[in-house]
Amino acid sequence: MTAARVWSVTSTTPTEDDARAIAKAVVGERLAAGAEITGPAASVFWHRGELGEGLEWRVTLRTATARRERLAARVAELHPWDSPEVTAIPVEWCLDSYAEWVERTTTGPE
Repeated sequence: MTAARVWSVTSTTPTEDDARAIAKAVVGERLAAGAEITGPAASVFWHRGELGEGLEWRVTLRTATARRERLAARVAELHPWDSPEVTAIPVEWCLDSYAEWVERTTTGPE
């Protein structure tokens, strides 16, 4: 098996505006090649000693392996919550042309 070239990094935010601000910042800074925002989604969670629930917006970002750690750190910096969800999974398969676009977009001028 070959190592993943593309990663899908996700986070959830309390508002669509927060998700959009994160997406615009990290794509603009070329830490992610693109972003998708979905929501709202109902969320149930344990926080500060009690059960909570609310609506959240998910921002999904695609990046190259070389930018994954910096992208995750930047999302955490931009996020309105003190301890946000920032997770990543490898894209196990994609077209070579897509992986090349993600790598090119996040590492150098187009």
